[in-house]
Amino acid sequence: MTSGQGTDSLTARMHKGLHRARIGVRKAGVDYFRGEGSDRFALAVLLLAIPAIAAGTLRFPEWVAPTALVLPVIAGGLVLRPANLLVLYGASATALVVESALFGPYDEGPDRITPGTVLVVAAVGFFGLLIAQFRSRVGVPWRRGGTMLFDLRERIRVQSELPKLPQGWHREMALRPAGGQSFSGDFVVASRTHGGSILEVVLTDVSGKGMDAASRALLLSGAFGGLLGSLPPHAFLPAANGYLLRQDWDEGFATSIHLVLDLESGDYELLSAGHLPALQLSAGTGRWEEKSGEGPLLGVYDGAQFDPVKGTLRTGDVLMLFTDGLVEAADRDIAEGIDRLTGEADRYVASGFAGAAWHLIEAVAKDVNDDRALLLICRDA
Repeated sequence: MTSGQGTDSLTARMHKGLHRARIGVRKAGVDYFRGEGSDRFALAVLLLAIPAIAAGTLRFPEWVAPTALVLPVIAGGLVLRPANLLVLYGASATALVVESALFGPYDEGPDRITPGTVLVVAAVGFFGLLIAQFRSRVGVPWRRGGTMLFDLRERIRVQSELPKLPQGWHREMALRPAGGQSFSGDFVVASRTHGGSILEVVLTDVSGKGMDAASRALLLSGAFGGLLGSLPPHAFLPAANGYLLRQDWDEGFATSIHLVLDLESGDYELLSAGHLPALQLSAGTGRWEEKSGEGPLLGVYDGAQFDPVKGTLRTGDVLMLFTDGLVEAADRDIAEGIDRLTGEADRYVASGFAGAAWHLIEAVAKDVNDDRALLLICRDA
C-alpha cells in the first residue's frame, strides 16, 4: 500500500469517527431535551459551577455575592432528579461552610456569610426539591412537559377541525377557553360518513370550566371521536352516555348536541343531551328559529332516550350551534343572551358568514370567564 493510500485511509477513518461522534452528541442532546437521557452530565456541570462560584466570591466578593450559589441550586431543581439534587445541595452547603471559614465571623465585615445568606440558599433549595419531587411523581421531566402540553393542544385543535364540505356549503368554527388558557371544556368532533354524503358533528360542553374541565374534555373528545361514525346516528348519544356513567366521576356530566346533515338534500336531524337549542336562519324570512331535540344530560342516569328534531337547510340558510358560555352570564339570562347573539349574527347575513364565528364570540362574550364554542353551517346561495 502506498503512502498516499494510507493517508486517504486515515483521513476516511477520521471523518467516520467525527461523524459518529457528532451523531452521538446530537442524539444525547435530543434525548436530554426530551427528558429521556441521563442527568449525570448536568450534575457534573453544576458541581463544577459551585467551586467556581465560591472561588469568585472569595476573590471578588463585590462582584460575586455569596448568594450566587442559588444559581446552580435553581438550575438543579429544574434539571436534576431528587437523588442527584441532594448531592448538589451537599456541595452547596460545603461551599458555604468553606466561605464562612475563610471570610471569618459575619459581624466583622460586610463581605461575610450571614445567617440571611444561609436562609436564602436553603429556602431556594427547599423549593427546588419540591419541584423535583413533583416532576418525579408525575413522571414527566420539565424539558418534556412543555412539549407534551403543546402536543396535546395541537392534537385537540386538529381533532376539532371540521372536514371539508362539498361545493355549496360553508362552515365556521371558533373555540375560546376560559381565562385565555389553551385548553377548553368545550370540544367538537366531526366526521363525514356514508361515502361523504352525511356530515356528523358533535358539540359538547363538559361540566366545569378551564383546566378543571379540560382534562375530562381531552378524554371524552378521544372517546367521542372513536364512537362518531362507528355507530348509527341514533346510537351515538346513548353510547356516549354509557361511557360517562362508567367513568364514575364526581362531576361527570356533560351537555352535547349531535347534528346529522345530509349534504345532498340539506335535510338534518338534531339530537340533544341537555344542550342549548341550535338556531336556524331562514333565508326566506330572515328570522332565526330555535331547533332542539329532547334528552337529558350525559352521565346522569342509564337508559336515557334522546328524541331528534328534524329540519332542512335550504339555499342561503344558516345553522348555528353554540355552548352556554356564549349566551349565559351572571347579569343576563339565556334568552337575552340568545337575542344578543342573533342580533349580532344578523350583521353578517348580507355579506356572508366567512370569519363570523370568531367575531361573534368577540362581540357577544369577549370577557366572559367561561369556555365558549360556536359552530356555523351555511348553505351558500
